Amino acid sequence: MIKRLLIANRGEIAVRIIRTCREMGIETVTVYSTADKDNLHVRLADKAVCIGPPPASQSYLAGNNLVMAAINTGCEAIHPGVGFLSEDAGFARMVRDRGLIFIGPDPEVLEHTGNKFRVRKTAGDFGLPLIPASGEIAADIRPIKKAAAELGFPVIIKTGGRGSWVACSAREIEKSLPVIKREAALGDTGVFVEQYLDNPRQVDFQLIADGLGKVVVLGERDGSIQKNHQKLVEESPSPGISRTMRKELSEKAAKFFRGLKYQGAGSVAFLIQGEKYYFLSVKARLQTGHPVSELVTGTDILRQQILACIENRMEMLPFSLRILGWAMECRINAFSSGKVAKLEVPGGPGVRFDSCLYEGCSVNSLYDSLVGKVIVYGPNRNRALARLDRALKELTIEGINTNKSQQQGIIGTEIFRSGSFGTVSCDKLKK
Repeated sequence: MIKRLLIANRGEIAVRIIRTCREMGIETVTVYSTADKDNLHVRLADKAVCIGPPPASQSYLAGNNLVMAAINTGCEAIHPGVGFLSEDAGFARMVRDRGLIFIGPDPEVLEHTGNKFRVRKTAGDFGLPLIPASGEIAADIRPIKKAAAELGFPVIIKTGGRGSWVACSAREIEKSLPVIKREAALGDTGVFVEQYLDNPRQVDFQLIADGLGKVVVLGERDGSIQKNHQKLVEESPSPGISRTMRKELSEKAAKFFRGLKYQGAGSVAFLIQGEKYYFLSVKARLQTGHPVSELVTGTDILRQQILACIENRMEMLPFSLRILGWAMECRINAFSSGKVAKLEVPGGPGVRFDSCLYEGCSVNSLYDSLVGKVIVYGPNRNRALARLDRALKELTIEGINTNKSQQQGIIGTEIFRSGSFGTVSCDKLKK
């Protein structure tokens, strides 16, 4: 096992990584911008290094600075956390080329999974059902309109990278065309047009793989409750899929990861509509919602990720895990900057609060708004929901504005409590 690891991230996820590393006997080095000098991850780490000024491009996303910080502090590995660098093939290659271990998949795998064209084709080759779509076409008005007409509106237009745009008419395609062209040009790619599914569920299957062919599936997380494509609530298991579908998707996802020669933690996302399911994407990294999978499987996913990437092993066998009980997570986001004047965190049976907050700490709006996650576990969905409601009521954060009341509103709605919801339900939830 390695002796020292650098965490190329900040906030809540950096704190989470520090805690698992400490249990494994691994020293941690964290990095921080001048705006984060009093952050909790700086206080908890064995060593902290100032990486630059507040702009992320000059600090947390400055790959060469991060690698040099790792080398200068005697680190043997770098954990990228859950941010952009965790799926950046260039950064992973930079880490590997300097003789360090990247806690994540190989750069070649990241290049593949990060390209929507390639990963979609590979998923189809491994038998995962695909949403009807065009092939790769030029990012121009005529081929896009033609493909949309053949598929039928609404459609979603995607570049090979991160860009995607929903269009309900030819007029909307015309309005979005300048930004579509600009995004496609950045990646030197065309686009493809895909049928847009109305209010599907989004279900992500959590996997860990050792890079040698062993893949373990840790059930699924339902992240359908979203706003602006950002998940607000996640739960495991999903209330909307059958045992048969769960088994089918688990087997297909595991086969896919074996084919990719995947190493580390990752997930395969599906869109589910009724009895049909379709491949959506690969999240080639640890995800923010991983704690709910940990609670229903009794597994420290971060520990297994580190073992898989460093020693090509895991402390479990494929299909040896059982999903027991029910877990839910609400993300607590800050809507303002300021100092936390008062913090009271929830506790009691089956309650976990992952956060970077403490009384007196400063929260700024320069980075990701996530400041904490309320995670609960119960023997069934109703008990977990009651526990989540209780935990949110106990949580007190004064000095900054958060989305706590929004989360309480969501879990109190009839549609959420029924379990019958899809990805557009957040804006339509009714008491």
